Amino acid sequence: MPVLAVAVVAFLTSFIAVPFALAFLRFFGAYTVVEERRAHVYTLFGSVAAVLTEPGITCLWLKMGLKAFVIHWLGKRYVIDMRLDQYYLRSQGVNSEEGAPMGIGVWYEMYVSDPVSFLFKNPRGSLRANVANATVRSLSNMKLGTMLENRHHMSQAVRNEVSPLSQEWGYKLGSVYIRKVHFRDVGMIKQIEEKVVNRLRQVTSAIRQDGANQVSIITSTADRQAAIEFAKAAALRPTIVGAALQKIARDPDVATALFEILEIQRILDGPGKVTLLPGGNDGVLRSMLAASAPMATAR
Repeated sequence: MPVLAVAVVAFLTSFIAVPFALAFLRFFGAYTVVEERRAHVYTLFGSVAAVLTEPGITCLWLKMGLKAFVIHWLGKRYVIDMRLDQYYLRSQGVNSEEGAPMGIGVWYEMYVSDPVSFLFKNPRGSLRANVANATVRSLSNMKLGTMLENRHHMSQAVRNEVSPLSQEWGYKLGSVYIRKVHFRDVGMIKQIEEKVVNRLRQVTSAIRQDGANQVSIITSTADRQAAIEFAKAAALRPTIVGAALQKIARDPDVATALFEILEIQRILDGPGKVTLLPGGNDGVLRSMLAASAPMATAR
């Protein structure tokens, strides 16, 4: 029984009495807990009573005195997030020097430096309006080529325009980056697409024509060189054949046999028909054979 009673008392004390006592102390301003990168702003009767920016446990009695006892009754507490925040403004309208309507996408960072100014001067809305106006003022009437290529210079121009005013509204501006530059006019976009397509067609046609010209040059050069070599071979052929016949003519028997063979070969290769007749003085047989083959060549 004593052990059970001690356990019940410990449970009630730990989970009921202690939280109730801490809530009672917080309600009467004995202390408050400020989290990391947070700020507490206390207002009483329309005026700022205290601003807490240091993280940890803080005694409100030491900060506000007697106001701490009634701050939760008659006043109000604002918790301000002082962490780094990021925003993106889409398609801010500007005109280039050539008159082209362009859209600028601006990405920027900010964090709260003065909680009171941030709370009562509406810095978030002022920041958006300031960045948008600075984008229009700084980037209007720029050359279209510069606007499409040099985004770092554009980002620096916008940041230098916004930073001096940021301190008045309780925040500090971090990085500013021009994330997107695009055309706003649909007709202009189509015209640019048509120009790009036509240019690609012209470049492709020029590449094909140049390739065809190179192939023609290579083919004509090869044909010319082949014609030259064939001409050289045709010029050398009589010399080679004449030299060979000269060597053959030194032996009459070989020359006679060669020419007979060549003659027979030409006869066999020719389109005419050859009729072979037996030797002797039989004139009747020759007449009959000649009559049966009038178109034959008698030998």
